Amino acid sequence: MHNGFAVELERWGPDARFGAVSRGRAQAYCSRLAQTHYENFSVATFLLPRRLLPHFHTIYAYCRWADDLGDETGGGQRALDLLAWWRGELLRVYDGVPRHPVMIALRRTIERFRIPPTPFLELIQAFEQDQRVKRYDTFDQVVGYCRWSANPVGRLVLYLCECHNETTATLSDSICTGLQLANFWQDVARDLDIGRVYLPAEDRHRFGYADVDLDARTFTPAFVELMRFEVERARQLFVDGMPLVRLVPEDVQADIELFALGGLSILAKIEEIGYNVWQTRPVLRKWEKLALLGRVFGRNWLRQLGIVHSS
Repeated sequence: MHNGFAVELERWGPDARFGAVSRGRAQAYCSRLAQTHYENFSVATFLLPRRLLPHFHTIYAYCRWADDLGDETGGGQRALDLLAWWRGELLRVYDGVPRHPVMIALRRTIERFRIPPTPFLELIQAFEQDQRVKRYDTFDQVVGYCRWSANPVGRLVLYLCECHNETTATLSDSICTGLQLANFWQDVARDLDIGRVYLPAEDRHRFGYADVDLDARTFTPAFVELMRFEVERARQLFVDGMPLVRLVPEDVQADIELFALGGLSILAKIEEIGYNVWQTRPVLRKWEKLALLGRVFGRNWLRQLGIVHSS
C-alpha cells in the first residue's frame, strides 16, 4: 500500500475511531487532498469560477478515495471489502448521517446541485471491476468499462455546472471516454506492470500483435499500426464530443475545452514518440500545459469580445 494512503486509511478508514467532523473541517480536508494530488486537474481548474472550486475539490476527493481504495490497498478481496465500505458511507449521505469528512463535505454539494447517487455508485462499480477483470476481448468491453470509470465524472461536472441533460450527457460521455482511452494508451506499460491490459484482444490479433509480443513488451510495426488505430478512435471521440463546450455556461466553457484539449494533446504526444509507449510514457511538460492554458484563455477572451465566433 502507498504509504501516504495507508496513513489516510488508518486515520479515516472503516476501523478508525474519530469524532464528529465539522463541515468546515471536512471541506478543508477535501480541498487539501485535491490541491496536493491532482495534476492535469489543477491546470483545468485555473479558470473555474471560484464559487465552484470547493465543490470540484469535494468531487475530486470522493474520486481520489475510491481510486485509492481500489488501487492502493493490495487489490483482491481486501479492495472489494473497502469499496463496499465506501459505498455504504456514500449511501449514508442520502439516507442517514455521513461520518467520513469527504462524505460530510459531499452532502453539501449533493444538496446544492441535486446530484443523484448513480454517478457516484457507478465509479465504485468501475473500481470493483478492476479487481475482477484484467484483460478485455473487445473494444466494446473497454468502452463499457469507461461507462463506469470515466463517464460518471463528466456527468458530475455537468451537475456542478447546472446543465445536465440528455444532450450534454451524451457529448460529455464521448469526451470522457476519449480521456480514459488516452490515459490507457499513454499507460500501456504501467498498466501491464499491475497486470492490466486495456488494448482489446480482437484489435491486437487483427493487427498481428501476438500475446507473447505483448507480454514481452516488443515494439514492432504491428504494434505501431495497432496504436495508430487506437489513437485515431480516441481522437474521434473528442471530435464528436467537442460541441459540448458551447452548451455549458460561458464561465466554465474554457475549463471543459481544456479537459478535451488536454486529452487530444496526450494523443498527439503518443504520435510524436512514434507510438513507442513501451519505451517512453508520453506526458505534457509544464510549459506545454501553460501554452494550452494560454491558448484556451486567449480564445475565450476573444470570443467574449465578439472577435471569435462561438460556433
